[in-house]
Amino acid sequence: MRTERFLRCRTTTLDDRERQRLEAAISEVRTIGKRRTVIRHGAPLDISLYLVRGYMCRTIDNNQGDRQLVSIQVPGDFVDLHGYPLRVLDHDVSTLTEAEIAVVPHANLDTLVAEEPALARKLWFSTLLDAAIHRQWILKMEELTAARRVAHVFAELWHRLDMVGLGRRDGLRTPLIQADLADMCGTTSIHMNRALGQLRKEGIAEFRRGAVYVRDRSRLEAFAGFNPDYLYGRGDLGVGTELAAPAPAR
Repeated sequence: MRTERFLRCRTTTLDDRERQRLEAAISEVRTIGKRRTVIRHGAPLDISLYLVRGYMCRTIDNNQGDRQLVSIQVPGDFVDLHGYPLRVLDHDVSTLTEAEIAVVPHANLDTLVAEEPALARKLWFSTLLDAAIHRQWILKMEELTAARRVAHVFAELWHRLDMVGLGRRDGLRTPLIQADLADMCGTTSIHMNRALGQLRKEGIAEFRRGAVYVRDRSRLEAFAGFNPDYLYGRGDLGVGTELAAPAPAR
C-alpha cells in the first residue's frame, strides 16, 4: 500500500479498512524531480498531496526575498492536508529530492469526511501533528543556540524516520545541504558552519554530504534538549541499518 507509512507508530493510527478507503481516494501518483516547487502560495487548491517516497519541504520568502524553510516532510506525510479546509496556502511546497507523490482530490476527501468520521478525525490528527512540530521549531528557535538548534533538527528528523521504518542505528541520511540547515535554524550559512563545527569538535554529530553520523544518540538528544513527546509516537520503533563510515576530513 502506498499509504502504509501514514500515521505509522503514532498514538492514533488507521485500521485496515480505513487505510483501504484512503488508498481508494488516491486519483494518481506523480514523480517530481528534486528541488522543484510543487505548490505556490496563494494558488487555489483542489487536491492534497501525500508523500510516498523522497523528501519535501515548506518555505516562506520574507519581504527581502530571503527564504525560510519552515518544515520538512518525510515519507508517510501529507504535505498540504491543511490546504483542504484552507483552499490556499500561505507558503510554497517544494521537493528536496526526487519525490513520488500520491494525489488525493478534495472531492474524494469530502466523501471520506462525510462517510468516515473516525477517519476524518485521524486526518485532522495529522494536521495537528504538523502544528505541534511547528510549535517546537518556534520554541527551539527562541531558546537554543545555533548548534543546539541544528542538533534538535537532527534528533527530530531521526526520530520521524524511525517512526516510518526508515531509521538507521548510527545516524541518518538527508537531502539537506548546509544552506538548508541555516534556513531551518534561522541563521546564516557562516553561523551554521560554526555550529556544525562545534558538533563535530565535541563529538556529538558529524554532518557530511547530507549524512549525519552520531556515536551516542542519547548525547545528541540531551545536547538538543529533545523530547519526542510532541511527535505522539508509541511502541518500539525498531533499529535500522548502519550508515557507512564518514570519509576523513580534509
